[in-house]
Amino acid sequence: MNTLRTALTIAALAMSATSFAGGKPGDGHSHAHAGGAIGVPGKAAKVNRTVQVDMTDNMRFNPASVAVKQGETIRFVVKNSGQLKHEFVLGTEKELKDHYEVMKKFPEMEHADPNMVTVAPGKTGEVVWQFTKSGTVDFACLQPGHYDAGMKGAVKVVSATAASWADGEVRKVDTETKKLTLKHGEIKNLDMPGMTMVFQVKDPAMLQQVKPGDKVRFTAEKINGAFTVTTLEVVK
Repeated sequence: MNTLRTALTIAALAMSATSFAGGKPGDGHSHAHAGGAIGVPGKAAKVNRTVQVDMTDNMRFNPASVAVKQGETIRFVVKNSGQLKHEFVLGTEKELKDHYEVMKKFPEMEHADPNMVTVAPGKTGEVVWQFTKSGTVDFACLQPGHYDAGMKGAVKVVSATAASWADGEVRKVDTETKKLTLKHGEIKNLDMPGMTMVFQVKDPAMLQQVKPGDKVRFTAEKINGAFTVTTLEVVK
């Protein structure tokens, strides 16, 4: 009985390695992902815009937060500025954690699915993805040790009907009061004409992503009586 259990365990591990690594260590691997939850592979001909993402050896993505509108197809141009191999993998938090455990067992694997890309030092890769559902889509580097070190981020997918995007220019960033001064165009969902005004921010981390003079796209809502920026991204 013990011999049979051992044989079955070895067979299961072999099948797992084959399904993730394409049967040979170092080959690209493809596996199921929660496409319905995080969106679907995008078509290059239907890309709405390009988002530049930089990966560094301090185990961070820049930016670590990206805002998109539901239905948008985004081309992520992912650059590895470090000396180590890094990855950009879109997924649910559970999926990323489960995949990370597998990567620790099989660190030689490289990705072949459309929601992920492995990038060698000094190189650039791309992921084209359509975000079909509102909510949060996580992304991370699943190289052993990198996820645990905090190399992760999130795509905030704003409902197509929840808010309207507005264009603006950053005039002042106040990290102490957690406020942002923007010269902006019309904010349709607030029925607000273009002007320069001070906003609260929903997430203080937004203030680390911008500086005076940056051109931005943003959404804003009135929360607890205060005009608040809910999503924010730099336009390059």
